[in-house]
Amino acid sequence: MLASLTLAAALAGPLPAVDPAVSKSNVPFNIPLWEEGKVPLAAGDGPLDAPFLTVFLPPEGKRNGAAVIVAPGGGNIMMMYGGEGMEIAERFNDWGAAAFVLTYRLSPKYKEDARVLDGNRAIQLVRARANTWGLNAGDIGYAGFSAGSSLGRSVVAAAKAADPNAADPLDRVSSRPDFLVLVYGAGRATAGEQLKNFPPTFLVAAAADRGSSNGSAQLFIDLNHAGAVVELHLYQKGRHGFGAAYRDPEFSPWMPALRHFLQLDGFLPKGEKDQLAANGHE
Repeated sequence: MLASLTLAAALAGPLPAVDPAVSKSNVPFNIPLWEEGKVPLAAGDGPLDAPFLTVFLPPEGKRNGAAVIVAPGGGNIMMMYGGEGMEIAERFNDWGAAAFVLTYRLSPKYKEDARVLDGNRAIQLVRARANTWGLNAGDIGYAGFSAGSSLGRSVVAAAKAADPNAADPLDRVSSRPDFLVLVYGAGRATAGEQLKNFPPTFLVAAAADRGSSNGSAQLFIDLNHAGAVVELHLYQKGRHGFGAAYRDPEFSPWMPALRHFLQLDGFLPKGEKDQLAANGHE
């Protein structure tokens, strides 16, 4: 899968207007974050030097306007596109939300500063093209796994406000995600981190994955103390790297719990059964 997405990146070309016929299809397609030759901090001009998004759109009649950037993990040296990328995108599509799997730049060739640029640019690109894909510009989140989760914290810290006078059209929209999903990689709060300004945040990890679970628990306490909207799920059994966890006896409840979290905060609409339960009916 890495090879196929890498090849697609090489063929993706510059950043033109998205073909309306392609943008209405349900077939995933790639779009680069920057035009060819304009990638900041580029250390080469090969496929792995050009970060891009793979677009997963739900059927037109099912779209509800929500969207998420999905950042797979892989220790910043590879990317786990399956359970931390495509399967997550497909589940969001099932919920009526668009999903954009981020291929960010990797170590050792690139450091965190390049990846943070990639993450913020991804948010801006999706927000700037919200009308093209029928999205709500205020319902664009970020979901990161392991290394992608750690990147999410940095993306929030480095987020820029919209600059209506910017020469680059993407800089005319904010790079701040509207919600944050941090999966087994949260870590404790750092000095100077503006926790009270965090977007609504969903944290999940396995208890036996002690670095991630204890860090997530502490981050929950710190965010909650700061007054941010936050929810924490720690599972008593299991491991690091469970991904979407389809039919997994240990972790399968986590994505339904995420959907409920997003519904409570208005990022996803409630289904008919959810509405009945909210009104006291079974």
